[in-house]
Amino acid sequence: MEKNNPTVTRAWCFYDWANSVYSLVITSTIFPIYFSAVSRQADGTSIVGFLGFQLDSSVLFTYAISAAFLIIAFLSPFLTAIADYSGRKKMFLQLFCYLGSFSCAGLYFFTAETFTLSVILFVLATIGFSGSIVFYNAYLPEIATEDQYDRLSARGFSMGYIGSVILLIFNLAMIMQPQWFGIVAGNTSLPPRIAFLSTGIWWLGFAQYTFYHLPGNVYQRKPKGSWILNGFKELNKVLVQVKGLPMLKRFLLAYFFYNMGVQTVMYLAAIFGEVELRLPSEVLIITILIIQLVAIAGAYAFARLSEKFGNIQALILAVLVWVGICVGAYFTQGELQFYALAAVVGSVMGGIQSLSRSTYSKLIPATTLDHASYFSFYDVTEKVSIVLGTLAYGLITQLTGSMRNSILALITFFVLGLIFLFLMRGKRLLAEQPENARAVMGNQ
Repeated sequence: MEKNNPTVTRAWCFYDWANSVYSLVITSTIFPIYFSAVSRQADGTSIVGFLGFQLDSSVLFTYAISAAFLIIAFLSPFLTAIADYSGRKKMFLQLFCYLGSFSCAGLYFFTAETFTLSVILFVLATIGFSGSIVFYNAYLPEIATEDQYDRLSARGFSMGYIGSVILLIFNLAMIMQPQWFGIVAGNTSLPPRIAFLSTGIWWLGFAQYTFYHLPGNVYQRKPKGSWILNGFKELNKVLVQVKGLPMLKRFLLAYFFYNMGVQTVMYLAAIFGEVELRLPSEVLIITILIIQLVAIAGAYAFARLSEKFGNIQALILAVLVWVGICVGAYFTQGELQFYALAAVVGSVMGGIQSLSRSTYSKLIPATTLDHASYFSFYDVTEKVSIVLGTLAYGLITQLTGSMRNSILALITFFVLGLIFLFLMRGKRLLAEQPENARAVMGNQ
């Protein structure tokens, strides 16, 4: 297939437009607020029952996210290996998309009476979102040439930010002014539930453009025998290749540590503002909108920086800015300072995410056909770092009694990431192909 085909690359970017509404509406804004409201008991407590256990709602919310990430971290290496061997990458992308979008739409029925089922749907939506990403990312080195990785990755993230902001503004208008949409005053649960339904419909609907134009099997193979058995063999083959690529291993270690800090800040920034700064919910939502809008420019800016100075230099700059963000958060006291900090977060959030994806694409051997399997290692690294980062944040807060100490402690993660990035300075990003990796690839 011809690379850099405008129709195909546009369709690939459009999946970011389709699925990013999950991150903003479900993970970051409306769903957590609604979840807390439904969980609040008549006596003011937030203890809820779930599958026979009694838990604080905030703890249950955290456990639900962690469980979803752990499940997909366990499954993705095997599923991606099967997808690579069978040539069914697009099919797996569709399956996870449908799982996530239908689960989001099912949250329309989220009430106190359907609490347990709704938590399960939330976990399934998270699995659908994170599961589809690994197959989506794996298309990047197959549809574009290396010189386009940075720009195309940034374009995808930017489209995701724009699309999610559009839907969030619509949903916020419905929540704040329900009469504009013919909703009876006092029916406060309906607008957020419609927001969950609209998220599922948006995700499912716009993804069809991607599925229509994205090729089903870029590299033609003739699989023989059991998909599952040969999928495990495929995974072992890629694992041997990864062991023979020192630059790729160093990058995964760097990404593991700095992503722990990035994702922890992104997931818990709103909670920090609510608990430590006592900011009202409308301020927190405005802050998240600021982050999303600034991130659009940030993604493109870092793509430009990578073109001029190289991917590793641009990533080092981004991580240094994140260190400054942690220091600034420790001293932040008021609303205006929080807004300013959010603008800085936005400027590097999109950049470091898009650049990490494109950098990893450049480190994958050019001769490999197992892009989904390679990206499963990237995906597992991301998911495990999220679990460990949020766990460390919570433990430090519990032991010290202050979220500020947890924010400051994140600097350690960023510094460790910087060390591994510095070990990559001055070296070409084209993936080395030592004899063991070349021999393995020769057996494909």
